[in-house]
Amino acid sequence: MKNNNTRLVVILSSAVLILMLPLVAMQFTDEVFWTASDFIIAGILLFSTGLGVEWALRKLQKATHRLAVCAIILLAFFLVWAELAVGIFNSPIAGS
Repeated sequence: MKNNNTRLVVILSSAVLILMLPLVAMQFTDEVFWTASDFIIAGILLFSTGLGVEWALRKLQKATHRLAVCAIILLAFFLVWAELAVGIFNSPIAGS
């Protein structure tokens, strides 16, 4: 049980560290400008992706199922992130 909790802490800590990158970059350059809503949306995406992967690793028994579900979760994350960042699908939520 301790190993699973450690993995969860690592996943969530990684999400926080990723969110720190634009925060630090904003201190050194004007080219990075995130608003509070940008951080909230990125946090929701990162934490939900991390929790989804953790769920798959805990609940699915077969390694192939774990791999497939984790790949789908990560693909969905990257597609939503790209849409929010540059609007690759030209949807109403596009960030550009």
